[in-house]
Amino acid sequence: MSENRLTRREALLGLAPVPLFTSALDAQAPASALCFTSTVEMARLIRTRKLSAREALAAHLKQIERVNPKVNAIVTLVPEMAAGAAAKADEMQARNQKLGPLHGLPVAHKDLVETRGIRTTFGSPLYKDNIPTEDDLIVERLRRAGAIAIGKTNTPEFGAGSQTFNTVFGATHNPYDLTKTCGGSSGGAAVALACGLVPVADGSDAGGSLRNPAAFCNVVGFRPSIGRVPNPKAAFGWSTLSTSGCLGRSVADLALVLSTMAGPDSRAPLSINEPGERFARPLDRGFKGVRVAWFKNLGGVPFDARVRTIVDGHRQTFESLGCIVEQAEPDFAPAEIAFRVLRAWNSADMYSARLREHPKAFKDTLKGEIEEGLRLTGVDVARAETAHGQLWRRFQAFLEKYEYFVLPTTQLPPFDVNTPYPTEISGVKFDNYIDWMKSCWYISATGNPAASVPGGFTPEGLPVGVQIVGRNNEDFSVLQMAHAFEQATGFGKKHPDIA
Repeated sequence: MSENRLTRREALLGLAPVPLFTSALDAQAPASALCFTSTVEMARLIRTRKLSAREALAAHLKQIERVNPKVNAIVTLVPEMAAGAAAKADEMQARNQKLGPLHGLPVAHKDLVETRGIRTTFGSPLYKDNIPTEDDLIVERLRRAGAIAIGKTNTPEFGAGSQTFNTVFGATHNPYDLTKTCGGSSGGAAVALACGLVPVADGSDAGGSLRNPAAFCNVVGFRPSIGRVPNPKAAFGWSTLSTSGCLGRSVADLALVLSTMAGPDSRAPLSINEPGERFARPLDRGFKGVRVAWFKNLGGVPFDARVRTIVDGHRQTFESLGCIVEQAEPDFAPAEIAFRVLRAWNSADMYSARLREHPKAFKDTLKGEIEEGLRLTGVDVARAETAHGQLWRRFQAFLEKYEYFVLPTTQLPPFDVNTPYPTEISGVKFDNYIDWMKSCWYISATGNPAASVPGGFTPEGLPVGVQIVGRNNEDFSVLQMAHAFEQATGFGKKHPDIA
């Protein structure tokens, strides 16, 4: 079959034949070429009428049909709904109506966010047939920006853990090695981007859920400052542990998407009163004389030697950008109290009622965390909040001298997809399912913005991420440094062979 003929599915959807290689693309390129066009460029092609929304959708549906069965990244697909939205998007453009920044771009939403009319399971058998009647704020904002929802990406049960598997849909596989995990909890989103299944994907991050899968899948993940992407539905409106955000195949792509998701909302008490459009500005900046703190060992946190070697090798990358790099780090001891206790407290509040009603419907790790939260006293929570405040003040004081803090995103490379969580790194044994994620959740506990950028590959070909942390609410500054690092290294340009 020639590339421009309709597949049976496309014919059933009423899609026009798709010239995947329009005048803007190389006619000799492989079928997946359009799907790896940058989000920024794809948006430009649609805006200048060199590519239609229907053509973009058909190309990505074809890529999903070919690749997704191997990786299990997109777990709910709504092609008919997307086809209707794509046709409407093209009609809007034909009538010269005002277009949003993401006009006509396919998006897949994490299966933790509610999507009107699209199944949302939260990775739990309790919600396997749940179809929300309204959208969460980030879904609403992405749709308003012109993005077209095509489905949902896989996540662990209720987003608990950085290994994407659940009893509803199974595991999502790492596209660089199908025997390995993709990380989590935004694992399906990271894999969907890495494989060219979508140009736009959202996610969320409490203990590393945007950064960890980005590192494992060789894409960019960004945890924004709390309130940058507000959540007016959050049960704990004043909590600083979890935040929504996005991933991208490049920093510029991510920044474009973030510009449409970010912005104030009067219903969220920690909402940052700054417009999201500021993230669409050019990312270029000079870094001569900028002081960067280089991690030591985070107070005894174990790291796999392969990760440490790759990340430490990038000191010279930052120095080549003109930075003054010094090995220094604050004391993260308060995070051990603050994050663990407040996470368990939050889990108990969110899920304890359902656990009592359906004790067999929860995986053991989450069940244990809920039960731990139920045992907490008011004094326990007060001590955790005190430690949280100590850590925040300590970290902000540390960053008065340094503009950035650099460390590995993860403590080890992607591990076996059948392993629920690592129980040991470099001889150090773990008892808890989040112990192997400290390099991410220590940063989460500070509340500061942090990006994971592709940093290279292990000898086995597994991706490793470099984590760049910035000053309080200086999200754009972090993206600028991440962009400079990305341009200097180029590791994000490598795509998985499977795609």
